Amino acid sequence: MVTGASGFIGGRLVERLLELGRPVRVLSRRPLPQLAARGVEVICGDLLDAAALRRGAEGVGTVFHVAGRVGVWGPLQDFYRVNVEGTRAVLAACRDAGAPRLVYTSSPSVVYNDDHLRGVDESAPYVTACPCAYPTTKAAAEREVLAANHRHLATVALRPHLVWGPGDRNVVPRIVDLARRRRLKIVGSGRNRVDLTHISNVIDAHLLAEQALQQWHLKGDSSAAPPPAGRAYFITNGEPVVIWDWVNDLLRSLGIPSVEKHVSLRTAYAFGALCEALWTLLPLRGEPPMSRFAAKELATDHWFNIGAARRDLGYVPRVSMATGTAELIECLRKENS
Repeated sequence: MVTGASGFIGGRLVERLLELGRPVRVLSRRPLPQLAARGVEVICGDLLDAAALRRGAEGVGTVFHVAGRVGVWGPLQDFYRVNVEGTRAVLAACRDAGAPRLVYTSSPSVVYNDDHLRGVDESAPYVTACPCAYPTTKAAAEREVLAANHRHLATVALRPHLVWGPGDRNVVPRIVDLARRRRLKIVGSGRNRVDLTHISNVIDAHLLAEQALQQWHLKGDSSAAPPPAGRAYFITNGEPVVIWDWVNDLLRSLGIPSVEKHVSLRTAYAFGALCEALWTLLPLRGEPPMSRFAAKELATDHWFNIGAARRDLGYVPRVSMATGTAELIECLRKENS
């Protein structure tokens, strides 16, 4: 069973499972006739629909909980409802239906610390304060997933960072659109290093995590709780890039002028605070053009140690940054031709 099948990661996960010839069931808030036509069982309902979740989890070997509310702006209660209460409901459905495994799609932002994150591993503490509801609610949800690990329900959390590749409709397309409209500026020095993760590698990690949980179950040893059950793992390409160099190389390859204008982190942060105040006080729609969280993310290093995933899951990024970038450029050129 897959939640979030209409999203980038969930959709590609369903595709891979179908390619492997596996029966797939998805939970969706709306009908998905294109998947139903391919033999996918679509159960309509949201993450707080206990009956739909129970039907979805009944008789399955693994639940991949990918769905969640993503964004840098919005009321805390909206994020909490989907990310925390929704995850609790998924856990309850797994327990009630007897599903033995849960692979949860988390986020590296659960260790956001308002500063650089350079080569940190899973020992990094959870976020304690953040001007954005997404990291705090994902951290709360991840805690509950890992605490729920038991010999009858093995759980693992994956933290893929900045997922990109063909089919992405968020990260890279947004960058390209802003650059075309000359609305993109480098925040800070422009030398910050960032990890990205190709979508194919992310799907590999999910399936490897499932296999590792299966092996753990076969051992029948719950007393020591060996990895990966009850643990979280950073998932990246393992090749941090100077993010603005990568962005500009991508833009030039698409015939778009590179981004040269800079704005200081202090200025971007202050502008983000102003935008947040205006979006709170006034009936303005959509996300503000800048937020305090986004300003920090754009200007600081955030790259991670994936040694634990390599060791415990057998994770090896198959698609390199060079190969994936070339593939992405070709896809974007075709889309714009």
